[in-house]
Amino acid sequence: MVMALRMTHFSWIFLLMMSGVYSADDWGVSYSSSYICALKGSSVIMSCTYKYPTGYKIKKVFWTKLIEKGVEPPDLFNDSEYSQRIRYLGDKQQNCTIRLNDVTQKDSHKYYFRFITDKDNGRWIGIQGVTLEITDLHVESPESVTEGDTVSLTCKSTCNLTDRATFIWLKNTQSLTERNNKLLLQSVRREDAGRYSCAVHGHKLTSPHVYLNVKYPPKETFAVVSPSGETVEGDSVNLTCSSDSNPPADIHWFKEKTFLTHGQIYSITSIRSDDSGEYKCKSRNEVGEKYSDAVTLNVMYLPRNVSVSMSGSGEIVLGDSVNLTCSSDSNPPVLNYTWFKENTTVGSGKIYSITSIRSDHSGEYKCNSRNEVGEKYSDAVTLNVMYSPRNVSVSMSGSGETVLGDSVTLTCSSDSNPPVLNYTWFKENESSAVGSGQSYSALQSGFFYCVAQNQHGSQRSAAVQVTVEVKDFTAVAGVTGVCGGLIFIIIILFVWKKNHRHDDIRQKQDDLYVNTTCRYLAHDGALSEVNTANQNHAQHVSVAPRGLNGDQTTGRTLNSGDTEEIQYITVTFHRNQEMKRPEENETQYDNIRIHQPDAAMRSADETVDDQTVIYSTVK
Repeated sequence: MVMALRMTHFSWIFLLMMSGVYSADDWGVSYSSSYICALKGSSVIMSCTYKYPTGYKIKKVFWTKLIEKGVEPPDLFNDSEYSQRIRYLGDKQQNCTIRLNDVTQKDSHKYYFRFITDKDNGRWIGIQGVTLEITDLHVESPESVTEGDTVSLTCKSTCNLTDRATFIWLKNTQSLTERNNKLLLQSVRREDAGRYSCAVHGHKLTSPHVYLNVKYPPKETFAVVSPSGETVEGDSVNLTCSSDSNPPADIHWFKEKTFLTHGQIYSITSIRSDDSGEYKCKSRNEVGEKYSDAVTLNVMYLPRNVSVSMSGSGEIVLGDSVNLTCSSDSNPPVLNYTWFKENTTVGSGKIYSITSIRSDHSGEYKCNSRNEVGEKYSDAVTLNVMYSPRNVSVSMSGSGETVLGDSVTLTCSSDSNPPVLNYTWFKENESSAVGSGQSYSALQSGFFYCVAQNQHGSQRSAAVQVTVEVKDFTAVAGVTGVCGGLIFIIIILFVWKKNHRHDDIRQKQDDLYVNTTCRYLAHDGALSEVNTANQNHAQHVSVAPRGLNGDQTTGRTLNSGDTEEIQYITVTFHRNQEMKRPEENETQYDNIRIHQPDAAMRSADETVDDQTVIYSTVK
């Protein structure tokens, strides 16, 4: 790709030269170094100069790391990964140096300088570029040495550092005097054993350490736990075996009597509770072996496996006593237990006791177990208190009053655990049941109650009264018959009066209104007079004769002096409103019309109509 870019660049130069604009020597970018190896975290300076023909003015200068044919390369100063770390040290004349701070492996790239003048053909990029490689440090050393040997430790990087570097050596984080990339230990002693790392002067970067193990016959062997102090589950722990031995000792690690691994350091990452126990190391060479004293690793952890157990078995009945016990596994032991019902604190201690248990003790219980490390809740357990039915009551549809043929629905309600198995219905003063089920339809009058029963007992409700009234439909027929007879008698009287007092007809024009009170047989068989103010089945008959002039005289009594012609008689039956049914709201009545006008009252041209019309309408 670089070759293609260069050819493209030279093609641009060729075209411009052919047009006579400028020569190749008039334009260019020169880099001080085409390759730079730098340490991670350091600052890198990329130096360059540039030139362009006289008469051009620089409009923009920038560095880029991407070149693509036909596309203007991006400016690193506008790149969020670089904008806070890059600084332009050059000018707009000939210096194009930059500094890139705090470099990382991601900055390993090839970088180019580009400038743009005030003319359309005045653009240039330094195609040679600068290759930047970022490196880490690491220490190379022999795995083990014998006391008296010569040991060389080398501080190495993945590339040769461009700048002249001054190295720093550290042993167990302490600075040594050596300043080269090689640390030479002549006639090594057992005191030279330790962890070595290196760095470059003026830079923060330090290599990972390596352990130099100097072997000699076992003398003193120690196991040390690092870090010291309390070890909590999830921490990382290093067990280091220090052995005074020569020739080189082989280190073996044991937990109790079980072999674990070789090496001076035994590391446990994300430690678990089952890593607790006694550890020791053994240093061994061809001369002999020696065990260290045992060290105890005590891994602390918050409560776990927290659970609640309930005393007894089977059903818990109202009045029983129950013990809830909270159990857990923790190190150190649990400091306190707290009990909750749903989200409300109800007690403390390992055991929560409930004596003379009530139904409102039912619910979900859980315990909280806490020690120095933390806390944990148990899963909830459900306390289900059983009890026999209580608060048994009967509700009814409507007022409890009905008529013969209809029924009242009674519903039995109760509170029980477990739910009611069966409901039984009774009528007071009767020994046998009249029905079963939660609802019962009462067809007769009386006092009714229900009994609710489950596995733990039963309870009866208070009695409710049901009233069924019998409607006296025969009374209507009786009243109708009596009143019909009265009407017939009244008609005969009027006909008789017409024949005997015909001369007084034109002088008497007032209407006649007759109120007749009908009697009928009551339920007890006695002949009673109907009083509409207080009798449920009162009926009235009104007889109203109408005169020839159409006027109606209200409240007049029929007497021998009234000789009017009767045209209409109206009989109206009224039922007391308390016992009305919807179908009885309409007025029942009879209309009887008698039409017999006197011949003297007719005009000469009227047709004589001497017929009598009687008709009846009943609703």
